[in-house]
Amino acid sequence: MNIAKLIGENLKAARLAKHMTQKEVAAQMLMTQQQYSRFENGIFQLNYEQIIFLCKLYDITPNELYDIER
Repeated sequence: MNIAKLIGENLKAARLAKHMTQKEVAAQMLMTQQQYSRFENGIFQLNYEQIIFLCKLYDITPNELYDIER
């Protein structure tokens, strides 16, 4: 499986666990819902600042985000 796609799935799972919508997360990241959805779909890759922001928002570690041992 593509790494970006796997990370996107992990992002989606973390977001749903926090009962948040893509639109809510996108607003906090100062982007549109469509832009954020590209991260969850593995189309765009996150930069370091975005990784840290989302890990804090979702209360997960980068290791959990990048969990590729499934």
